[in-house]
Amino acid sequence: MIKTGLNKFIEGGHPWIEGKRLGLLCNPASVDENFIHARYLVNERFPGQLKAIFSPQHGFFAEKQDNMIESGDTTLHDFGIPVFSLYGETRKPTERMMEFIDVLIVDLLDVGTRVYTFIYTISYCMEAAREFGKKVIILDRPNPVGGIKVEGNCLDTEYSSFVGRYPIPMRHGLTVGELAYFINKEFGIGCELEVIKMEGWKRGMIYSDTGLPWVPPSPNLPTPHSALVYPGQVIWEGTNVSEGRGTTSPFEQFGAPFIETGAIISGLPKDKRAGIVLREVGFEPTSNKWAGQLCWGFFIHVTDHMNYDSYETSLRLLQEIIRNYTGVFHWKIEAYEYEFEKLAIDLILGDINLRKSIENLEDIDAIIKSWQPRLKNYINKASLFHLY
Repeated sequence: MIKTGLNKFIEGGHPWIEGKRLGLLCNPASVDENFIHARYLVNERFPGQLKAIFSPQHGFFAEKQDNMIESGDTTLHDFGIPVFSLYGETRKPTERMMEFIDVLIVDLLDVGTRVYTFIYTISYCMEAAREFGKKVIILDRPNPVGGIKVEGNCLDTEYSSFVGRYPIPMRHGLTVGELAYFINKEFGIGCELEVIKMEGWKRGMIYSDTGLPWVPPSPNLPTPHSALVYPGQVIWEGTNVSEGRGTTSPFEQFGAPFIETGAIISGLPKDKRAGIVLREVGFEPTSNKWAGQLCWGFFIHVTDHMNYDSYETSLRLLQEIIRNYTGVFHWKIEAYEYEFEKLAIDLILGDINLRKSIENLEDIDAIIKSWQPRLKNYINKASLFHLY
């Protein structure tokens, strides 16, 4: 079993931190190998120094199900300290919030995908730390989908949003600590930043290799397998196809009442389904899209994660659905992460031209080839920030 940054932070000697007022950005997944939450460990190690808690999207207890469902500030009664929501009235810590602390400790499990808000919450915290003269410490955790494979187009900054602030690819291949270093340097934040490294983590590991318990970082990533398919399956959020929310297997299964699975499979040869089995399923979501209606689609079983290209696979599936269901398939037009003008799919894909190419049934291989120069440039830059 590896040791996370949380383990190493609690074990290590930190004479400089004695007497400092501490804040902790965390959620339910901020636990050690015995499921003890970071707030208890930090408070035990530095008695009386924990002065404020900060929570990301979905709330301190990850109780909020979907995007644009805000959390309010509250009080952590067993500690008598404030819990400040960074997915409510503000996404960036205010001066009043930062007045409570000298050092902000961050212990969040990222899922290795551009479309996940925790890394942008961290970036706003780093901006506030620079502005108000505070230090940030990242307690590093594994990238659940590994640190070798990097996939997808780099975001066009015209489509920057809270699900993609920076021009990084869909599957970024960095740990949360590495990504924080990368963002702090490459995008000019320049805060005082320290990353507490893990011990024993290797870049080729996915989460099931770590020996660590899985606590869902957000309500619809209940297992490491849901995280493994998420870099591709998140695209359904920008469509009228159910991504499986409202079922017990979100993102692992997807579908809609109008889908006939045979038509999709026939357009997706076996060599385009490497590393997975697509099992035909029917399901009825209890909430979200198509609630109470029978949807037909697929469950993705990953059989070889190194040969499975999650983003490419889901783009191919998307194109087959567009090809077969013109008139009934459509893009989500409702607001998405507080963006009321741009389509959700353009924010998720990070490039309007990618969406148009898929709509026009252009060859996916050619599309993938077109984004390689920017992807390779990102890989070269990101590799400079590897800690493992």
